Amino acid sequence: MQIKSPLFGSAEISEDKIIEFPKGLPGFEHCRRFTLLHEEGREAHVFLLQSVDEPDVAFSVTAPERLGVHLEFPLDDEEVALLSLRTPEDAAVVVIVRKDDGEGPAGTGLRANFMAPLVINTGARVGLQKLIDRLGCEITLRAGG
Repeated sequence: MQIKSPLFGSAEISEDKIIEFPKGLPGFEHCRRFTLLHEEGREAHVFLLQSVDEPDVAFSVTAPERLGVHLEFPLDDEEVALLSLRTPEDAAVVVIVRKDDGEGPAGTGLRANFMAPLVINTGARVGLQKLIDRLGCEITLRAGG
């Protein structure tokens, strides 16, 4: 499948690289299919979560651990069913990041949305954005990232 990315131009991706977000993302409910892109030939720490449905919709994402942050939060039964999760190890958690003029998390110069992480079942290629209130969520900084 051919897609267009504002950052990478045209890219060929296979169907098995598409991640379905059945409910879309808040504010982007019409975008339900995404893929992860990164610059070829370089080790990727930040990926582009590119909409397959809408070429102008893309988000930079990274693992919170890359920013020295450990997130723990519960998923309710409906979320577990939506993600088709069998074990916690099937889930990958990423956060949306953007450049920050100041010094962001762990001195990276990035600003991250830790209160709305993306949870992706890597095997089933299905995801959701978890909106977290401060109750029931543990966010800790880890020294050394």
